[in-house]
Amino acid sequence: MTDLTSGSNPLFLRHDELHQGIELLFYAYRDFTAECDAILATYGFGRAHHRVIYFVGRKPLLSVAELLSILRITKQSLSRVLSQLVENDFISVIKAPDDKRRRLLQLTEKGIKLERRLSEIQRARIGSAYRAAGGEAVEGYRRVLLGVIDETNRRHFNKRE
Repeated sequence: MTDLTSGSNPLFLRHDELHQGIELLFYAYRDFTAECDAILATYGFGRAHHRVIYFVGRKPLLSVAELLSILRITKQSLSRVLSQLVENDFISVIKAPDDKRRRLLQLTEKGIKLERRLSEIQRARIGSAYRAAGGEAVEGYRRVLLGVIDETNRRHFNKRE
């Protein structure tokens, strides 16, 4: 591991630069989620609901086990959120044809509309930032984020290429 306190580090590895990177992540996440948080609040939902809607929307017929693996939350936490989304007709649960114990999730028409609305807001914010930064910066940003996430998820993103 690199000694972050030694004088031989590049300038971007100084403590103040690293702290600024941490703060930027906090502020970016706050602003990235703010508009969606307001929309979700009108349904009595929060960010956990958003994450479930997002990932189920990205992969229809996602199993509950796969979703738990992605979100890294307890079954109890997911159960509460999922129950609300099912009761409010945003998600439907079906039994897997090959294994009746496996539950598969998909967005309902209402869920699709909400997912699109939330994702459009976030895509616009990311798209604007990407356009302003340019391709080289976007690729650097992607490399930084891949370096921040753990190896299991990093491999998931490298598979997509």
